[in-house]
Amino acid sequence: MSPLVSIIIPSNNNLNHIKDCISSIRNQSFKDYEVLIIDGNSTDGTIDFLNTLEKPFLWQSEDDFGVYDAMNKGIKLSKGKWLYFLGCDDRFYSNNTLKDIFSNRIENDVALMIGQVKYDLNEGDSFFVKKNDGVFASKLSRKLWLKNTLHHQAIFYKKELFSSLKYSLSYKVLSDYALNLSLFKKGVKGMVIEDKIAICGTNGISKNYQWKLYEEEIDIKTSQSSIFLRPVFFMLGLSKYLIKKRL
Repeated sequence: MSPLVSIIIPSNNNLNHIKDCISSIRNQSFKDYEVLIIDGNSTDGTIDFLNTLEKPFLWQSEDDFGVYDAMNKGIKLSKGKWLYFLGCDDRFYSNNTLKDIFSNRIENDVALMIGQVKYDLNEGDSFFVKKNDGVFASKLSRKLWLKNTLHHQAIFYKKELFSSLKYSLSYKVLSDYALNLSLFKKGVKGMVIEDKIAICGTNGISKNYQWKLYEEEIDIKTSQSSIFLRPVFFMLGLSKYLIKKRL
């Protein structure tokens, strides 16, 4: 029988973190899942570790075009009704995370389950990461046009959403934001849950607040609205970039 949940993990030379990530999945009291680890030809011993895994942990390793290419490969291989994307430096919040989420009543027309994440804070993290004690509560609303209000590791997606969608390889940092904005525009129904889903690392490029991040955000908003709004999106992106660089 097909599993209820497919957990997709992009991997590339991150051996120490992926061990903790896999351990957090193994410790789940809920067991109706498969795990697809899509590795980008790691050379740090990751493949030796992956060779020790048994079902429901499945993996492949080959050259790819980055994290979103790996996610697309995982989607194609997945068999679950729900998809969840977990980074190598992330782990489930508790041993009962999946049990708590999937024991709740889920309406048939809900295509997104949206929860919270808690950042694994470091001393050097920015004010924006540390606020609210590192807890990020995701929301699906019009505020998506202002900023990314959905954390990727806070969302479970119905697989059927990807029958006509995939992550764009045009964006190296914010392709998940592009996909989520597209889903919002389509009126896809999401259910907000209060659960903390994952503990997330803070070393990713999206937390460095480089200008590349805001360039992608401007391009995404423009492509999904109107070229005439690009100056507005540019000024909004520039303002956020300058503010975050100062704090």
